[in-house]
Amino acid sequence: MASAHDRAVLQAIFNPTTPFGDVPALNQEEELIDDDRGFDTELLKQVKELEMRGVSAAEAGELQTALQLFSQAVHILPQRASAYNNRAQALRLLGDTAGALQDLNQAISLSGGTGRSACQALVQRGLLRRLACQNDEARVDFEKAAALGSEFARQQAVLLNPYAALCNKMLSEVINNLRNPELPDMQ
Repeated sequence: MASAHDRAVLQAIFNPTTPFGDVPALNQEEELIDDDRGFDTELLKQVKELEMRGVSAAEAGELQTALQLFSQAVHILPQRASAYNNRAQALRLLGDTAGALQDLNQAISLSGGTGRSACQALVQRGLLRRLACQNDEARVDFEKAAALGSEFARQQAVLLNPYAALCNKMLSEVINNLRNPELPDMQ
């Protein structure tokens, strides 16, 4: 088993754009889950079943069916973030970016910015914002999702960080100069 220092060294080797010692999810002890304790157990069971069927329909390319199933789940438990998050995916795949953003905003709001649904919604919203060239807003979403444990979001946040880009450029130039030193002209 690798020590924390060993993981930090490996992280620095394989992800040189991150600060030394920045090992994602190192302190994350448990898997990210949503807090469903406040919901009626029978309704929750029904909604989870609808969501599973919706995911299966979406994977089979039946996006309209998936959208209907996710909408049913939202109707049954409108205070549960997960169904909004899943419906946003179906809407996005159907080309309704505005509807997807609305559902992602609702999922983030309902989740209180914590849990699995919040993390997924923040990543999805960050991607949509990045596609819309709203890089500052996308970076904020990715940073929040990274704080919740998303490795993908952490990588995206680093890519969108203008200071990291500048440091990476300068570091690349220094390394390139060390590898290929220019000899002074001897005249």
